[in-house]
Amino acid sequence: AVGAAMRLGAVLSALRPALPLLLGLSLGCSLSLLRASWSHGAAEERCLAPGPPAPPARGDSPEAAEGRPGPGHEDFRPRIVPYYRDPNKPYKKVLRTRYIQTELGFHERLFVAVLTSKATLNTLAVAVNKTVAHHFPRLLYFTGLRSAKVPHGMVLVAHGDERPIWLMYETMNYIHQHFGSDYDWFYIMQDDTYAQAEQVKALVTHLSINQDAYLGRAEEFIGGDEQARYCHGGFGYLLSRSLLLKLHPHLDSCRNEILSVRPDEWLGRCIIDFLGITCVSQLQGQHYRTYELAKNTEPEKEEEEDFQAALAVHPVSDMTLMYRLHKQFSRIQLDRVYQEIQDLQMQIRNLTALTPAGEAGVTWPVGINAPFLPKSRFEVISWDYFTEQHLFSCPDGSPKCELSGASKADVSEIIESAVEQLNHLYQPLVRFSKRQLLNGYRRFDPTRGMEYTLDLLLEAATQKGHSHVLAKRVSLVRPLSKVEIIPMPYVTEATRVQLVLPLTVQDLDFVANFLDMFAMNTLDTHDNALLTLLFIYHPYDAQRVGQMDVFAGVKAMVGELEKRYADIKIPWISVKTEVPSQVKLMDIVSKKHPVDTLFFLASVWTEINMEFLNRCRMNTISNWQVFFPVHFQEFNPALVYRGEQTASSNTDFLRDGHFDRHSFAEACFYNSDYMTARTKLAADILDRDEVLESMEVFDVFLHYSGLHLFRAVEPGLVQKYTLRSCNPRLSEELYHRCVLSNLEGLASRSHLAMALFEQEQANST
Repeated sequence: AVGAAMRLGAVLSALRPALPLLLGLSLGCSLSLLRASWSHGAAEERCLAPGPPAPPARGDSPEAAEGRPGPGHEDFRPRIVPYYRDPNKPYKKVLRTRYIQTELGFHERLFVAVLTSKATLNTLAVAVNKTVAHHFPRLLYFTGLRSAKVPHGMVLVAHGDERPIWLMYETMNYIHQHFGSDYDWFYIMQDDTYAQAEQVKALVTHLSINQDAYLGRAEEFIGGDEQARYCHGGFGYLLSRSLLLKLHPHLDSCRNEILSVRPDEWLGRCIIDFLGITCVSQLQGQHYRTYELAKNTEPEKEEEEDFQAALAVHPVSDMTLMYRLHKQFSRIQLDRVYQEIQDLQMQIRNLTALTPAGEAGVTWPVGINAPFLPKSRFEVISWDYFTEQHLFSCPDGSPKCELSGASKADVSEIIESAVEQLNHLYQPLVRFSKRQLLNGYRRFDPTRGMEYTLDLLLEAATQKGHSHVLAKRVSLVRPLSKVEIIPMPYVTEATRVQLVLPLTVQDLDFVANFLDMFAMNTLDTHDNALLTLLFIYHPYDAQRVGQMDVFAGVKAMVGELEKRYADIKIPWISVKTEVPSQVKLMDIVSKKHPVDTLFFLASVWTEINMEFLNRCRMNTISNWQVFFPVHFQEFNPALVYRGEQTASSNTDFLRDGHFDRHSFAEACFYNSDYMTARTKLAADILDRDEVLESMEVFDVFLHYSGLHLFRAVEPGLVQKYTLRSCNPRLSEELYHRCVLSNLEGLASRSHLAMALFEQEQANST
C-alpha cells in the first residue's frame, strides 16, 4: 500500500506542471460545445411560423428585405470597379486616373457660387473675395455681364444676360455641367451676403449626402401654398448633389413655364413643382441660422445670440460693412477658440492628476508636447543667443550678424507678446513696460515649435504711482500650428529629361564612366532621357582643332554609343571661352531646344540613375518650381580607409562621405522658366556681360524669378571622390565655394584627426 501511494505521488508530481494546460483545454472544449448549442437554438427560433416568407414592409424592396440596399438607397462606400478585358476586342492600354480618390469615387465636399452684378462686381464681390473666399475650397463668381473685366484674384463666369432668372438658369446649368460630378454640396449665395465660411463647412460635414436637401432660410411664397417654402437667396442656401442631378432635366421646363421676378423664388418653385421638395431651415438635427441686419447696424455692438450663431448675415450694403462684419465674426470665433483651449487645458490638468505621474506629468504649456529629451550629446538641440540688434548664430557661419528681416520681426513680436502676457497676469495691480532686452535665447524643437527664453529689464508701475525697475526671465513657446497640405500642380513621370553635360579638358578622365552609367541606367532601360554634350574649348585648343582635337576621344565614344543604340543621337555643341560661366553656357543650350524642355544640368562626376531622373521630373514644375539637388560626395578613400579596408561597391547605400552643400552644379528646370528669368536678368544688367561670370543658374532663379526653389539632399546622386580644379578666372565667391567643396570633401573630422595622429607618430619615430 505504501508503495502504491508513493507511485501515485510520483505520477501526480510529474503531471503537476501540465495541470494548467489540461484544465485550459477542458474549459475551452466545454465553452465550444455550449456556444454551438446556443447557435443551433437561435437558428431554430427563426422558423417559428411555417409557410411562405412574410412580405417586405411598405416602401421596402425585396433586396432591402434580404439585407441588401434597394433602389434609391445607394451605397456610398468607395468601391473598385474590376477591369474586364473582352477577348473579342483588340487590346487597349488601360488609363489610370490621376488621383486615387477619383478611382474610388470620392467627391469634394463643398462648391460655392456667388451671384454678382455690374453694380457690385468691383465692390461687394471684391469684399467677399477678400474676406471669406480663401476659406472655401472652391468658389466661383457668376454674372450676366458681357466681357466683364475680372478683378484680380477672382474666377468669374459671365453668361452674357443680366436678367435675374436667366442668370440663375445659366448658373445652375453651368454648375451641373462642370462640377455636378465632383462635389457633394453646392452653396449658392449673393455678393451682399456675409457667410461664416468655417461654420458653413462645419455644417456640411455633419449632413449625410444620401438625401435630397434644399436647406436655407425658408420663406413663404406670396399668395401661394401655405405648406410650400423657398430658400431666401439673400441668406444663401445649400443644395445636395442628388437634388442637383434630379433637377437638371427640368430646368428648361422651369424656364418656360414658371414666371417670377425673384430668382430664388423661381428656383424654389422649380424644385417644388418638379421634385416635390420644399426649403427647410433644419435638417438631420442641424440648423441653418441666419441674421437680418437692420439699417445703420453697428456690428461691433451686436451682442445677440442669434447674431453670434448666424451662418449668414444679410443685407450687407457696402464694402466697409462687409469688412467690419468679418472683423467682428473673426473676433467671436477667436474668443470661442481661446475658451475651448482653456477648457481643454483644465480637463488635461484634472486627468493628469489621476495618472501614475500625477501633477508632475503636466507639461508646459498645457496641451503642447513636452520638450525633446536627447538620448546622447549628439541629439542636444542648441540655443541661439540674440539681442535686439544682433544674432550670434548666423546662417553663413560668422559669429555675429545684424538682426534683420524675418528674424528681427520675430524677436520684436516675441518681446511684445511677453510684456503683454505679463500685464495680463498682473494688471491692474502692476503694469509693466519694457526697458531693454538683456539676453535672448531661442531654439527650434521639432516636437513642439520655437522656444524662447528672455531676460527682460522691466519698469513696474503700481496703482499708487510707484515705479521700480527689475529684471525678469520669461519663457515662451510658439507652437507648431495645424499642418496644411500645399496644393501643387499635377506632374507626371513620363516627361522627357534633356541632360546637359558641360565638359572641359580637365574632365576628360571621367567622361567614359559617365557615358557608361548613362547607357546602363537610361539607354538600356529605355528611359525617356536624352543627352547633349557641351565641349568647352580654351582659345588655344580651339585654334589647333584641325591638328589635334582635345575632345576627339569623347567624340569617338559618342560614335560607339550611337552605333550600339541605332535610334539614339547624342548631339554636341562646341564653345570657345576662357571663363566657362554656367549662365553663358545655358544661354547657348537654351536657344537650341523648345521652350517646354525639361533640363537636367549635370556634372561629369554624376552617376545617372532612373530613381533620380524620376525625382527630377516630379520635383520640377513648369512655372512653379525648380529643383537643385544636393549630391552625396564620397570622401578621399586614401584618408578614410588608409589601406585597411576598401570601399563598398554596393551603390544602394551611401558610403563614407557627405552632402556637398557648396555645389550648385546640378539643377532641374524648364526652359521656359529659365528664359523668363534670363529676360529679367538681361533688363537688369543691360550690356554688362561680365556680371554673368559671377553668377550661376541658381542665382538667376533666386533673384530674377518668383518660382519656388526646391533645394534638398539627393541620395540618388552619388559622386566618387576627385579633386576638382577651381578656375581662378571665376568670381571670388564661386572660387571660394569650389575650394571649400574640395576641402570638406577630403574626409570627416575623425578621419582627418586619425591621419594627423598617424603622421605625428611616424615623424616621432
